[in-house]
Amino acid sequence: MQIPHRKAPVGLKLKTTLLASFLAIFAMSIGSIPVWAKVSGYVENDTYNRYTNDRGLSKVRNTLQLEYSKELGSVGIFSEIEFNTTLRATYDGVYDLNSDEWGNHAGGSITMEQAGGPSPIGPIPPAQVPFGNGIVLPYGDYDKTKNPNQGLENLGQYLHSPDGGLDIAVPVRPCDKDSRGCLDGYMDADLNELRFPEFNDRQDWLREFYVDATVPLADGKELGLKLGRQQIIWGRTDLFRVLDIINPVDFSRNNIYDELEDIRIPMWMLETELRTGPGKIFDDLNFSIVWNFDKFRPDNLGQGGTPNQILDAGSFFRGMKNLWDNGGTVGNFAFGNTATNFRPHTLGIKDVELPNWTLSNTQLGAKIEGVYKDVGFSLNYLYTRQQLPSLHGGVPALNPWGPLSGDLTEQPRAYLPAFDIHFPRVNLFGGSLDYYVDPIKSVIRVEAAYTTGEEFPNTARPELYSESDVIRWVFGWDRNTFIRFLNPKKAFFFSAQIFGQHLLDHELKNGPLGLIGMPDWKDNYLATLLIKGWWQNDRLSPQLLVAHDTKARATTFEPSVSWLVTDNLSLIARWNTKLGTGARKFNDVRFANQFPPFTATPLHSDPNTPLPVGLMGYEPLGRFRSGPLGMAKNEDQVSVSLRYAF
Repeated sequence: MQIPHRKAPVGLKLKTTLLASFLAIFAMSIGSIPVWAKVSGYVENDTYNRYTNDRGLSKVRNTLQLEYSKELGSVGIFSEIEFNTTLRATYDGVYDLNSDEWGNHAGGSITMEQAGGPSPIGPIPPAQVPFGNGIVLPYGDYDKTKNPNQGLENLGQYLHSPDGGLDIAVPVRPCDKDSRGCLDGYMDADLNELRFPEFNDRQDWLREFYVDATVPLADGKELGLKLGRQQIIWGRTDLFRVLDIINPVDFSRNNIYDELEDIRIPMWMLETELRTGPGKIFDDLNFSIVWNFDKFRPDNLGQGGTPNQILDAGSFFRGMKNLWDNGGTVGNFAFGNTATNFRPHTLGIKDVELPNWTLSNTQLGAKIEGVYKDVGFSLNYLYTRQQLPSLHGGVPALNPWGPLSGDLTEQPRAYLPAFDIHFPRVNLFGGSLDYYVDPIKSVIRVEAAYTTGEEFPNTARPELYSESDVIRWVFGWDRNTFIRFLNPKKAFFFSAQIFGQHLLDHELKNGPLGLIGMPDWKDNYLATLLIKGWWQNDRLSPQLLVAHDTKARATTFEPSVSWLVTDNLSLIARWNTKLGTGARKFNDVRFANQFPPFTATPLHSDPNTPLPVGLMGYEPLGRFRSGPLGMAKNEDQVSVSLRYAF
């Protein structure tokens, strides 16, 4: 019997060819060409204790990183070839040492808030209702053996009480221990993937693996080629990513507080750069094109049950996915005040639409970079995808009142929190400047970007999201300044930044009970200040980092001290604390009459028309008013890092 030949997908053939080329170069690099090679790396222990709410150890990260580079000299048309690779392996012991908070024994049985009050079926008593014991609507109960009251937390329970708002259950054990709410291919890490995060389906232990080559051209010009798994850095500023969005970011390592170099997720890319050198007008001018041909990866936001989740988003997604798949109890939903049981496929997250690998799904960028007199500049364009998820409502869902109206099928329902997750296409146009101002001995840094195609939550739209063009910018200032009474021999380093974001298509209006529209602020500003000093021949270095979100009214202070014990051994002690408002309320669409006429209220002029009225709660959209700093208010930590470099 003849076995029919199957043609390999283009993406697989491309990756196989590239891998074969890389392996050949690696073999060559360790072979007989005695040019130059360097091996370096470090071992590190990073231990954090989250003392707020007595949660204890939140990270015990042990890391081994190896870096290998070798110059291969001149080969063929290439005047210089250099091979680089970085390997990283991490074991986070917190899932074993503090498993009651973050591992196989996390969570427990929970109760849901029932605010109580008047309703169409009579007065509802206020209560704490055990999960699974909400009222049952005509088409609303679920199988409690598939969604038992164990291994759960209340969404946002360490930040706020429900206070009359939505109350959602979140499974918090690793996905091999408890598969409820795990989003396939997106937020579905098992215990080993949490403990050893680099050893996953994308082989992140191979952190970087690329060849950097130079082709000499006429008139002193050069063509640079950089091919492989790598980080490509476009930004000139720290912490805030305005232009620096080619690589996605792993916020699950330590929220926003790790260095970008450590939390960027390297991708398989090709960067070509034409270096023209000095000319009649510019002191230097380069043209580059970046092709990210890797399969799309979103930012890693963490998942429900992990210590570090930016905006606590992983918990929200897991709770909503569990609600869609298995049904469950939601506090304060029916009539806006009653704990309610929902059957599967009524509320929650249905699917994650992660783009498959196709040539049309790859990402492309171009940059012009140069120097004119004392000004460094760049002009950038990137055709990419939104790395943060967008929730699209309008998913066909069931009607818990179905038997009363004969509506027993899944249908799209306006303003209903039933979603698919998407990652839309985005165009970025931007540029940057840096300039040394001699009279004030300072470096000024500016970045700006204009994006089209980004999507944001919007409760004023029936599909619960809308698109907006966005302007983002950063203004930075760096200066070395003497503070003589502290250290007369060594200057302190001061660095300040202001980050701004403006949504051009922002939508917000007042409803009868509160705000309706986009929870993201139309205009928001964040500021940072870094002060760093040195003593003992630069071996002792204290530092203060302050970040403030103006609209969220949230501030983070992180003083730290680093000590270079020997030339190889360093010790860093940190304290990270937050001040401010914390969680904020926003419209949660409970009173939107999604199942007319059974959910109509006196505030709805037409009982047969869905319409939000602005009922407010912390979940799920208050996180966008609070921002990363506000949503981490109760995550104060102390930490010690010990690193041995070789």
